[in-house]
Amino acid sequence: MGKAILTKREKEIFNHLISNKTTKEIAKELNISEKTVRNHISNVMQKLGVKGRACAVIELIKLKEISI
Repeated sequence: MGKAILTKREKEIFNHLISNKTTKEIAKELNISEKTVRNHISNVMQKLGVKGRACAVIELIKLKEISI
């Protein structure tokens, strides 16, 4: 698998996710809909070929796309 290239927004959303924020909180903070937040998360999971947010977070940390 090649290195995932996150968009600025995807990275922003995953940084909020690792801060233990809900989809609703992320949407409110970024002034976008919850559906848009879920779409970004789904897109990242698809890029990484993983199922679930937790797996996506682990992969992104391994790829040094995000850090905790």
